[in-house]
Amino acid sequence: SAADPVRVFQEFATLDLLSQGRAEMVLGRGSFVEAFPLFGLRLEDYDSLFEEKLDLLLKIRDNSENVHWSGTHRPTLNGQGVYPRPLQNPLPVWLGVGGTPESFIRAGLLGLPLMVAIIGGKTHTFRPLIDLYRQTGRRAGFSPDQLKVGVHSLGYVAESTQEAVDDFYPGYARTMSEIGKERGWPKMTLASFDAQRGPQGALLVGDPDEVVKKIIRHSKALGGISR
Repeated sequence: SAADPVRVFQEFATLDLLSQGRAEMVLGRGSFVEAFPLFGLRLEDYDSLFEEKLDLLLKIRDNSENVHWSGTHRPTLNGQGVYPRPLQNPLPVWLGVGGTPESFIRAGLLGLPLMVAIIGGKTHTFRPLIDLYRQTGRRAGFSPDQLKVGVHSLGYVAESTQEAVDDFYPGYARTMSEIGKERGWPKMTLASFDAQRGPQGALLVGDPDEVVKKIIRHSKALGGISR
C-alpha cells in the first residue's frame, strides 16, 4: 500500500530478466502501518490505496509498454513507457491475503492466484475463506486452473525436531513479544509456541519428515494447495 506500482513492476521485471523468468510477485495490503506516515499516506485510505495501486500494476503488467491510467492517490499516466519488460508474459502475480473476507473475494473477482498468509492460529480455520475465494472466482468465469491457492507460514527445518525448536524459538519469541507490545498481544510463551507447532497450528517447525507430513495435512484441510 505504501509502494509505487511503477517502481515495484520495474524491480520485479528486472529480477525476472536476471533470473531468466523465475520471478513472481505476491501483492498484499500489508499488516504493518508504520510506512503510512513515513510516506505521507493516510491510514484511512488503507483499502482504497491498495485497490488503486493493484489496478495500476495489473494494467502495467497486462498492457504493452505504454500505459494510460488515472486515479486518486497517484499522478496520471498518459502513455509513458514502463521499462524494462519482464521475460515472462504475463509476470505471475499472486494476491497475498490475511483473514479479511473482502480480500479473498477481491482475488476471486480478479481471477488472481491466492497466497494466504497464516502466521498464527489453526490453519484449517481458513478453509471457509478459501472456499469463498474459489466460489467467487468460478462465478466470475475463471477456471479452477486459474484459481490456485498457496499458503505462506513461518517455518524452520533441522535434522531433529528438538534442534529446530532450540534454534527457532528464541528469536521467534523475542520478535512476537516485541510486536505484541505495540499491538496488545500477550507475551509469547513456550506453551503458546508448542501449540502453534502442533498438528493444527500454523508453524512448520521440526525435522523434514514431520514438516512434510504437516504440509500435506494442511493441504488436505484447505481443499488442496498448489504452493
